[in-house]
Amino acid sequence: MPDQTLSFVMVGHIDHGKSTLIGRLLYDTGSLSAGKIQEIEAAARAEGKPLEYGFVMDHLHEERARGITIDTAQTFFSSDARDYVIIDAPGHKEFIKNMITGASQAEAAVLLCSVSEGVQEKTKRHAYVIRLLGLEQVMVAYNKMDLVDYDQERFEGVRRDMNEWLARLGVQASIEVPISAREGDNVANRSENMPWYDGPTLVDALDLLEKIPHATSKRLRFPVQDVYAHDGEQFVVGRVESGTVKRGQSIRFLPGGQVQTVREVRQFMREDMPEAVAGECVALLLDGEPPQRGQVGCPEDSKAAMTSRLRASVFWLAPEPLTLTKDTDGLALRCATQETPCRAAELVERVDSGSLAHLPTDEGTLGETEVGEMVIETESPVVVESFYDVQELGRFVLVKGHSVVAGGIVTQPEG
Repeated sequence: MPDQTLSFVMVGHIDHGKSTLIGRLLYDTGSLSAGKIQEIEAAARAEGKPLEYGFVMDHLHEERARGITIDTAQTFFSSDARDYVIIDAPGHKEFIKNMITGASQAEAAVLLCSVSEGVQEKTKRHAYVIRLLGLEQVMVAYNKMDLVDYDQERFEGVRRDMNEWLARLGVQASIEVPISAREGDNVANRSENMPWYDGPTLVDALDLLEKIPHATSKRLRFPVQDVYAHDGEQFVVGRVESGTVKRGQSIRFLPGGQVQTVREVRQFMREDMPEAVAGECVALLLDGEPPQRGQVGCPEDSKAAMTSRLRASVFWLAPEPLTLTKDTDGLALRCATQETPCRAAELVERVDSGSLAHLPTDEGTLGETEVGEMVIETESPVVVESFYDVQELGRFVLVKGHSVVAGGIVTQPEG
C-alpha cells in the first residue's frame, strides 16, 4: 500500500447500522475474497434469508468465537490508498479499558448516527467516549438516509443537533458524510440519490485522515531497563520508545541530568550498529558511569517532561475503590521502567464506564470499572509524556502491593 495502515474506532449503537456499515465497507472495497463472499452467500441461502451486509459481520463474529481469521477486536479492509483497521468492542466498558491499558490504539474515530432516529442518548454516550480518549480526528457518518428518502433538510437538522452536542464536549467533527449502509450510498461509491451532497464518500473521507506520526520521527526517549556486564563492559539495555539513538550521540538521562556519549549500539547476535530506531530493544555502551533502571534517556538539548504532578484518565480495576488521600496509602505508579509511590490528589470527573453516566465526585472515590479524570501526585519526579505523543511514556498502571489496581493514560503533565 502507498500509505501505512491507519487504525480507527467506529462507535455507534448496533441499531444505527454499525454491523451493516462494516459489512458494506468490506464488500464494496473488495476486501473479502471471492471464496469468502460465496461462503457467506451460501450460509444466507441455507437460512432462507436474503443477503444483508450485517450478515457479513455476524458470520465473522462466529469465526472470531472459534478463534479463526479475524481478531476479536479488529476488522480489516483496504482502499486504493491504504489498509485500515476498524477497532471494535462489545461495549463502552471494554473499549475504554482496552484503550487505556493499551490493547486498542485508535488514531481516529467514526461516529455513527441514524438520521431516522436522530441524536439519541446512546449517541451522546459514544461521543463522550471519543472526548474521553482525546481523539482529535473525528468523522460523523449519518446513516439510514434511505429511510428518510434522502431528505437534505432532515440530514441538516440531525447534523445541527449533533454539532451542538459535540461542541458541548469540546469535540469537532472534521468530516460529516450522509450515507446509507444498506443501499451503499456514499460508502465507497458516490450516491445518485443525494445530488445536494458534494463532499467525499466515507472511504474517500477516511483516505483524508492523517497518520499519527511514527514514533521514529519524534524526539528520543529511552527508558533504562537494566545494566548488564559483558566482555568487561557495562551495557545499558532498554527499548527505544521514540526517536533514534545513534553511535556518537550525547544523551541526557533523567532524573539526574548526567550526559553521556554512546560508544556502541548493539542487539542480540548483531555487531555494533550505527543506530537503532523506535520499537527496537538495544544495549548501549556509554562513555561513563551507567544510569540506573527507571532513568530515561533523551537528547542532550531536549529534556523530557519531568514532573511530580500529572493529569490522567484512570480506569479503576480493583473491587476496593480508590479514595483521595493526603498520603500515598501504599499506591504506586509504574510508567515504562519507572516506579514511585503516588496519591490521587484531585478527582475532576467520574464516569460509569458501562452507561457513561456522570457520577458525583464530592465523595472523592472511584469504584470498580469507573473512569476518573484526575490529578495524580508522585513522591519522586517521573518522566512522562502525553499519551498522544509517546504512548509508552503516557501509559501507566497503578499498583497496590503486588496487584495492579488501575490502568491510566497521561492527558497532560503538569508542573
